[in-house]
Amino acid sequence: MDIERVLSEKESDFTVKTKVHIHRLFEKFGFDEVFGRGAVMELLELKKSGASKLISNLVQADIIESVSGHGKRKVQI
Repeated sequence: MDIERVLSEKESDFTVKTKVHIHRLFEKFGFDEVFGRGAVMELLELKKSGASKLISNLVQADIIESVSGHGKRKVQI
């Protein structure tokens, strides 16, 4: 499975910028690696609020999911 297929299945109306961010996250972390807001901030050069908003939007769209057992507020694609 690739990220394009995931995005097309979700039928989300993401902006081009958000889609670029999703692709960069996928390229860095793939489907199995767990990451948090700090990693999103560093990779995408976002501030805390922007990274938090992006993560929240992706969780709501079922692109990423929260995981437990890896520390506070970690997610994966």
